[in-house]
Amino acid sequence: QVQLVESGGGLVQPGGSLRLSCAASGNIFSIKTMAWYRQAPGKQRDMVAAATSSGSTNYADSVKGRSTISRDNAKNTVYLQMNSLKPEDTAVYYCNVLVFEHTTRGLRQGDYWGQGTQVTVSS
Repeated sequence: QVQLVESGGGLVQPGGSLRLSCAASGNIFSIKTMAWYRQAPGKQRDMVAAATSSGSTNYADSVKGRSTISRDNAKNTVYLQMNSLKPEDTAVYYCNVLVFEHTTRGLRQGDYWGQGTQVTVSS
């Protein structure tokens, strides 16, 4: 099993910045992809940004140029730095990891979600 602990959400004024963190722990052999998704009330959950183990990153058009995803592989932690925040960025942000984990039967691929952290952009 893999556990994810998110932090960094909160209330911020339009134009402000936030940094989200997500730390993974457990029987991890390696982490392929670490990503952030968000879900606003009444809307589907969408990918915000993703970072692979090879170092490539991908961003949703809505946050491109305003957000940066980064990984600390030694700490199994992913960060999302969000700048120039807008009210439409308001959502619950979820961390997602795709991992290879140790089991009694060897390695297996696992897909895990964090509990979510609220980001509210409002004056």
